[in-house]
Amino acid sequence: MPPRWDIFCTVVDNFGDIGVCWRLAKQLTQDHHQIVRLWIDDLMSFSRIAPDVNSGMQRQSVLGIEICLWRPVFPEVEPADVVIETFACELPGAYITAMLRRKKQPVWINLEYLSAEPWVVQYHGLPSPHPRFSLTKTFFFPGFVPGTGGLLREKHLMAQREAFDAAAEQVFLQRKGILGRRSDEIRMSLFCYDTAPLEKLVQILSESSAPVLLIVPQGNAADRIATSLGHAVRINGLFKQQQLTVQIIPFLEQTDYDRLLWSCDINFVRGEDSFVRAQWAINPFIWNIYPQAEEAHWKKLDAFLALYTAGMPVEVVAAVRDLWVCWNGGNEMNNTVWLNFLGLRESLTQCNKKWVLQLTGQIDLASNLVQYAENRL
Repeated sequence: MPPRWDIFCTVVDNFGDIGVCWRLAKQLTQDHHQIVRLWIDDLMSFSRIAPDVNSGMQRQSVLGIEICLWRPVFPEVEPADVVIETFACELPGAYITAMLRRKKQPVWINLEYLSAEPWVVQYHGLPSPHPRFSLTKTFFFPGFVPGTGGLLREKHLMAQREAFDAAAEQVFLQRKGILGRRSDEIRMSLFCYDTAPLEKLVQILSESSAPVLLIVPQGNAADRIATSLGHAVRINGLFKQQQLTVQIIPFLEQTDYDRLLWSCDINFVRGEDSFVRAQWAINPFIWNIYPQAEEAHWKKLDAFLALYTAGMPVEVVAAVRDLWVCWNGGNEMNNTVWLNFLGLRESLTQCNKKWVLQLTGQIDLASNLVQYAENRL
């Protein structure tokens, strides 16, 4: 019998937390044949990225994973062999009590947020004894360098990415009702927080020298774009203003979102899950980091930029840093910063290939978790 896993997730920023947990649950099940139960407190948000999830059902099975609504009154259940509390959520008291009753205590892991900060290597794998009970959990930090927990990367992901040629792209776009590729256009996907300077980006893209297709999921960003394009021509659900065409689409299931990233020349992404997937996509990307109190997110952004741009030519480093800082509100977004980035995208794509090669030399997060658990069960 394979080990049983319980993953606990509270939704904080709508899609990032459950996005990571769902990918982890699927990879544990599909790549490692583990038995997974996922506890989540927001099925509505979950169902936006996993359409097979019924937001009205408290218990259900999807892709072989048991999904349970995490309610304030927690039911009596047998704890799993491996317990993961994600992103500092707190396990229910009743569940901890049940863990204590087990003859052999579960492997308890606190899966933390992704960061490229140097201290992550020091803290990854540290034990944290419970202040009152004879239980110990272990901090597990995802990361970009050896000595961390690694990144989520499915076993066949890179092969699938490599096989995604022009014909496969066309089939995908047709299946999802997304406009087909024009030879002279720049295609971009956009997923961002409310803090991003969207209106300025729309203005810059409208005045582009080449046609631009901007693909945006439904939500606040799409609403803001629609408002900013109030006088634009609307044809069959598309907004057209000068060189810019905007297509607003429903949220995509995760594997389809990956394909969208593969099919675009440039991807604007946010948070943690889409940020990592954009890196696997290889194409140039711009990260909108989750805003934190006391501007702690700037340290995370700077730490990642230092790692990511370490092997890049000086002019590419400057172009990436300038645009990312503007997109995150550090400076005002302007046309010069955008054109500098756009003009170096071929060089950036080559740099991204080397970056991905470096990352794929490390063991992925799910494999690291399985190995860690097996050594302790």
